[in-house]
Amino acid sequence: MIERLQELREKVSKLKERYSEIRGYFDIEGMKKRLSEIEEEMSSPDFWNDQKRAQSISMERNRIEGELNTFSTIEQKLEDAEVLLEMAEEENEESLLDEVEETLKQLQKTLDSLEVKTVLSGEFDKNNAIVTIHAGAGGTESCDWAEMLMRMYLRWAEKKGFEAEILDLQENEEAGIKSATILIKGAYAYGLLRAEHGTHRLVRISPFDANARRHTSFCGVIVVPEIDEEIDIEIRDEDIRVDTFRASGAGGQHVNKTDSAVRITHIPTGIVVTCQSERSQIQNRQRAMKILKARLYEYERRKREEKLAEVKGEHRDIAWGNQIRSYVFHPYRLVKDHRTGVETSNVNAVMDGDIDQFIEAYLKQKARATQSK
Repeated sequence: MIERLQELREKVSKLKERYSEIRGYFDIEGMKKRLSEIEEEMSSPDFWNDQKRAQSISMERNRIEGELNTFSTIEQKLEDAEVLLEMAEEENEESLLDEVEETLKQLQKTLDSLEVKTVLSGEFDKNNAIVTIHAGAGGTESCDWAEMLMRMYLRWAEKKGFEAEILDLQENEEAGIKSATILIKGAYAYGLLRAEHGTHRLVRISPFDANARRHTSFCGVIVVPEIDEEIDIEIRDEDIRVDTFRASGAGGQHVNKTDSAVRITHIPTGIVVTCQSERSQIQNRQRAMKILKARLYEYERRKREEKLAEVKGEHRDIAWGNQIRSYVFHPYRLVKDHRTGVETSNVNAVMDGDIDQFIEAYLKQKARATQSK
């Protein structure tokens, strides 16, 4: 017991050092000050007169409160662990050491997640994310893969406690979906999910092949931040084509009788966005324009990255055609991220939304690359 007690004390000490280092990346006092300012603003009787601003401020308050609570929880658990170790030594009670060990495992996971947030310092990393999934060539096989990916991201959002809303869904006639656009609302949703931008490859025995042959399918995932309407993105009327059509998703009889769904094509870039989640064509158009602004912003940002990479003589996997991850169901079971080398044989867990290991590894790799420049 003495050896185990000493070992756990060393672990607590290391976790305290790690927490102190990570904590230094965050402006705790600044967050507390901002929270006080927000609470004062929210106490104003006319706070809800401007609904959009009020919702934005409320979300900011929830994010800051959540982060501050995380720090408080970590500090409390570290203190509890030290107290339990003292009690275990005084009472010679080894069962208390089991409790400490479990607490330290939880702390390790919390610190891992907190460490990832230290690299989420981009302009829109704290924003909600708009995720668009497109089936690649391959007909029904790729459409089925697109639906599997959509489910994976919806389950990931659920596990994170995020809210997910399907803005557009284009179903395939036989099975699966041709495309889907999902708004995922939560603190740092975009900062985390930007690691998913790229081409995802599936290898499996096709359930649609009577001869049970192995098929390879591809899907493209585009991730952009939800941005404020005030952002300076110029979209000229002559540069867009607006089409309306009958919505195909849920919504009762209304969606089948009116052309409420909206598709906007940005002619210069070829970017196409659709929205059919609202009952009103006007509301769908407003949402589609907001998504288009976000897509155009991301398009320009990636163009700048590509140009910079060319100047520096670097090759960066930021183009649409470069696969970022392979999901192999047959002849063996493996999910591997080609950017970081992280892999797992637990395919079922990944498809059920457990993708944080890939996201965290990618973000840490990007952070190291930035620091080395």
